[in-house]
Amino acid sequence: MQWAIGRIALLAGVRDPAALRAEHIDDLLAAIRRFGERDDVGDFYGSAERYRVSPSKAWITHVGQLRLVLYHRGQTADPPRKVMPAYAARPPLQPAMQAVVDRWLAIRRPTLRPSTVYHLGLALRRFLEHLAVIRPEVASFAAVTRDHVVGFMEAMATEPLTSTGRPLSIQTRRDRISGLGQFFRDTAVWGWGGVPGRPLVEQRDLPRPPASVPRFIPEDELAKLMSEIRALGCPFQRAALLIARWCGARRGEIRRLAIDCLDRYPDGTARLRIPAGKTGRERMVPLHEEAAEALRTVIALRAKGVERALVDERTGAPVRFLFVMYGKLLSDFYLFETALQKACTAAGLIDAAGRGTVSAHRFRHTVGTQLAERGAKLRTIMSVLGHQSPAMSMVYARISDPEVLRDYQAVLGPGAVIAGPGAEAVRVGALSPSAIDWLKSKRCVTTPPT
Repeated sequence: MQWAIGRIALLAGVRDPAALRAEHIDDLLAAIRRFGERDDVGDFYGSAERYRVSPSKAWITHVGQLRLVLYHRGQTADPPRKVMPAYAARPPLQPAMQAVVDRWLAIRRPTLRPSTVYHLGLALRRFLEHLAVIRPEVASFAAVTRDHVVGFMEAMATEPLTSTGRPLSIQTRRDRISGLGQFFRDTAVWGWGGVPGRPLVEQRDLPRPPASVPRFIPEDELAKLMSEIRALGCPFQRAALLIARWCGARRGEIRRLAIDCLDRYPDGTARLRIPAGKTGRERMVPLHEEAAEALRTVIALRAKGVERALVDERTGAPVRFLFVMYGKLLSDFYLFETALQKACTAAGLIDAAGRGTVSAHRFRHTVGTQLAERGAKLRTIMSVLGHQSPAMSMVYARISDPEVLRDYQAVLGPGAVIAGPGAEAVRVGALSPSAIDWLKSKRCVTTPPT
């Protein structure tokens, strides 16, 4: 706060914190970027690139924290941005093509989440970057062909990432190809000029994801892990993980719980209101008392909060979120990844690299598996986990099918007879000496002596 307020005082002459407004924040961000464009910035930080990576990033963080404080003080109207603003806008590689992309994103933006718009824009930008290298002569979408799109898809599947050295995951490739498909379909239907005028991507172009089986947590590992989760010092982390354990909600749903999310059924059982998530629907689910008690602790801590409501990115409505600290919505990384890594390490559930072997999503698989194994109806599994179709819940019913277990045990279980009465005679030593002699002779046509 001191750094940001001091720089605004030097830049704009505003010395009263109560007089700070959003325009002062914007002016300071612009000054930070302008400073990186000076010819002599390398004399201070070694290079302009080093300035962009290190000090400017820290300064932009300071400015973002000040913007958050001003919002909660009522001095700015707009809530702070979830994503850190870029150091500077990168110039478009193909200005005419980028203008079409920007126009399309502007139309799609009111109906989509900000993160979805960001990833759609990223998919199109990566495609344009690919064209700039492979086909630099292409300067308009009207010249784009399916071969160009196929080349982009092949490059994503084979070319390694700069940061990890591995190709993109199947899910990332599917997302980017889907984004391209949406762009070409929309612009074709809307009859825009300067575009192919037809879809260049089909559903079958999407790489097929592996149909994996839900990875539930075995009972012995779950017992060790839960002991360490209960010992976590942060009440926010402890409550988030206990909710995941006992109701199987998604991480994003738990993170966006409202401060009034907990009440009771008529019989006194705790009931949790889970916000609209992946399916776009709110739902009410029963909650184990252990998780409910951890939740009440956090609610009591937050009851005296004086910060303003933040805007829910999915609904657009102002919400007093539960998992808020210092006026900011806590991240998935803090609530789940950091806490689980600590609990897994203490429980000894780590791999050779020291990473925890249990993810937050495995709690969801565990709840679904336990519900199926203990006879819960398909509708119950759908309601608790927030599945949109029965097929999603049927996965848990199939892996927990008691008939499969009974048939397996009857055929391959201990003591099962799998080769007829002759095998049983061999097992108990009831064959006569003549029968044994016959078997030794390996005759396969004649009938063995009795």
